[in-house]
Amino acid sequence: MSKICSSCGKKPAFGNNRSHSMVATKRRFEPNLQRVRIFVNGVAKRAYVCTRCLKAGKVQKAV
Repeated sequence: MSKICSSCGKKPAFGNNRSHSMVATKRRFEPNLQRVRIFVNGVAKRAYVCTRCLKAGKVQKAV
């Protein structure tokens, strides 16, 4: 599964884990994606949408 929001295109961000000795190791910040049924051009489809888009009402859920 690709970790990309189908509405806004949000993707994983990258950064570092920092240990007590400040040694840096790479890590990923994953977006909070939910698989929901949404209307795309009037047709209900399943898509991965981030919770920020769901909360803001950027997508119309198909109930």
